[in-house]
Amino acid sequence: MNPRNQTGFTLYELLTTMMIIGVVLAIGVPNMASFRQSSRMTSTANDLHSSFHLARSEAARAKTSITICASADSMAAIPTCGGELEAGWIVFEDRDGDIVVDAGEPILRRFPPVAEGIVINTTGPDDYFSFASTGLGRGNVTGTPPVSTAVICDERGNIRGSGGKSAARVLVVTPLGRATVLADEAQIAFHGGC
Repeated sequence: MNPRNQTGFTLYELLTTMMIIGVVLAIGVPNMASFRQSSRMTSTANDLHSSFHLARSEAARAKTSITICASADSMAAIPTCGGELEAGWIVFEDRDGDIVVDAGEPILRRFPPVAEGIVINTTGPDDYFSFASTGLGRGNVTGTPPVSTAVICDERGNIRGSGGKSAARVLVVTPLGRATVLADEAQIAFHGGC
């Protein structure tokens, strides 16, 4: 009589494997959602921050005014300034300094609408900042002050997230045009909070 070798899983092995997978998923899925929210928040803050660095360096390099403005149609052939930063924004060479995209003024960078659920609250009624040809901020150009802070929030609000930092972010812009992103709960609350 030849004994045959059996291959495969027993019912106990299969149930144990399924239980381990269930525990891993129960722990991992909620953490993945939080990771995704934090990633979107960081990405939005970094995009806004990089816009200011690009505009400042291009203004000094090209010796012309460079403007960052909110644009509800940022991906259009000739976008317009206006609206809220959540809808998108553009960085463009503002040769005549009027905060309006005119024919012949190149668009340096376009940013699409931010991820769903992210809100950007800025100071002042107009969402713009303009750099002079020296690379310094131009100040009040349109009769209303430029952006000096932008608080970036999602549904979590200004709560302590991973690493002891807030889940929200705040972009602080000095009148000279230096931009900094902060993730401290007290700083975010000081600048208006979520």
